[in-house]
Amino acid sequence: MNMIAKKFPTAAFIDGEWINSVKTFSVTDPATGAEVAAVPDLGAEDAVRAVDAASRALPLWSAKPAKERAAVLKRWFDLVTAETENLAQLMTTEQGKPLAEARAEIAYGASFIEWFAEEGKRAYGRTIPTTMASKRYLTIKQPIGVVAAIAPWNFPVAMITRKVAPALASGCTIVVKPAAETPLCALALAKLAEDAGLPPGVLNIVTTDDAPAVGKVFCDDSRVRKLSFTGSTEVGKILYRQCADTVKKLTLELGGNAPLLVFDDADLDVAVAGAMASKYRNAGQTCVCANRILVQSGVYDRFAAALVDAVGKLGVGPGMEPGNAVGPLISAEAIVKVETLVSEAVSKGAKVVAGGEIAPAGPLFYSPSVVVGVTPDMSIVREEIFGPVAALVRFNTEAEAIQLANDTPFGLAAYLFSRDLSRAWRVAEKLDAGMVGVNEGIFSNEVVPFGGVKESGLGREGGAEGLEEYLEVKYICLGAIDA
Repeated sequence: MNMIAKKFPTAAFIDGEWINSVKTFSVTDPATGAEVAAVPDLGAEDAVRAVDAASRALPLWSAKPAKERAAVLKRWFDLVTAETENLAQLMTTEQGKPLAEARAEIAYGASFIEWFAEEGKRAYGRTIPTTMASKRYLTIKQPIGVVAAIAPWNFPVAMITRKVAPALASGCTIVVKPAAETPLCALALAKLAEDAGLPPGVLNIVTTDDAPAVGKVFCDDSRVRKLSFTGSTEVGKILYRQCADTVKKLTLELGGNAPLLVFDDADLDVAVAGAMASKYRNAGQTCVCANRILVQSGVYDRFAAALVDAVGKLGVGPGMEPGNAVGPLISAEAIVKVETLVSEAVSKGAKVVAGGEIAPAGPLFYSPSVVVGVTPDMSIVREEIFGPVAALVRFNTEAEAIQLANDTPFGLAAYLFSRDLSRAWRVAEKLDAGMVGVNEGIFSNEVVPFGGVKESGLGREGGAEGLEEYLEVKYICLGAIDA
């Protein structure tokens, strides 16, 4: 077992107990291919056990005053923060992102715990002016119940805390299925939550290499009243259908195809910095990455040249080594997808002006790349790249830019760069996206809502809106007041 992994559990966590199994699966370091640890490969029966535990724990946890739940969450936040360096090294080992990015994600993930510890105390109801002298109307907010969460591999801490923290703060109990590629971060978080005093059954972690079987349990079990999923649109649609029979509340954070618009009047230094931050973070493996960079004709060539210059300064290699800004892709399949998209674009007339090949660091490292002469009909524009490749598309007018940006079934994030305030406001309103960054390449934090429109999902995570996703509004009518 990897030395870093030894610092944290490698067993699943159900009802306050660390669970092992005969059947296991390997977690590997994508930078080296070496095994990091073997974790239990649980199945449908284990998922039912986890739901049983969460269901049993629900009455006592939901009955606790919000202030008491907040106290546990604050202790959890303190423990996660104290373990930042160990957690970051664990993340880089199993996921591959550079250590600096991993540290930033630990801080980002912890921020949701801190935020919702406070926000849970503000789940206010309201009184409503009456329509009859003998009646009074009021609403209260109550936890929705048992929650199931399915988390992705690209942000193995933050995508869990962004779901678990509001669930716990609102009084829900939760079962989490982390990605098979990155279960160790989830287990480390569970250990720290246990150390913070979280009661048994309130948080459960089911590790598995059989996601469909465990996911189906979550969808079919009527005790699970909400499902939160971050992942591909294809899988999200399957879960959406499977949840129909039990009419669950859903939060779906699905695929993206984010446009980044650079207008002639943009500050090019700001635009290049924003594109670099959005496109190459986590080796391009984020759902809000700039997937299509749309550049107005007047600055197209200058922007492309500046971007190529900036890309050439990026260090590529294992995330544990200082100076590396781009780590490996998560799998061989991810490499094949990027290579296929770039190859097809070139065959249709696009030109690679930076990168475009496997990097010397290893088989899962793809060189940060810039492709120019890209047109809207190419697959590299239509599909989510999920790799460190910037595809530049030329446009002439504002109307054309908006049309190109919105020509996709997805609507998660969008970015625009312009020094014209009127244009920035006008275009931001017209972009079909749940989140828009104006002269900014990174916009997410714990106090704002995160989520998309169209086929990029349902609901919001983070912010005040993130707590509402785990609450039900109950209306109470008091009669015979004048009796």
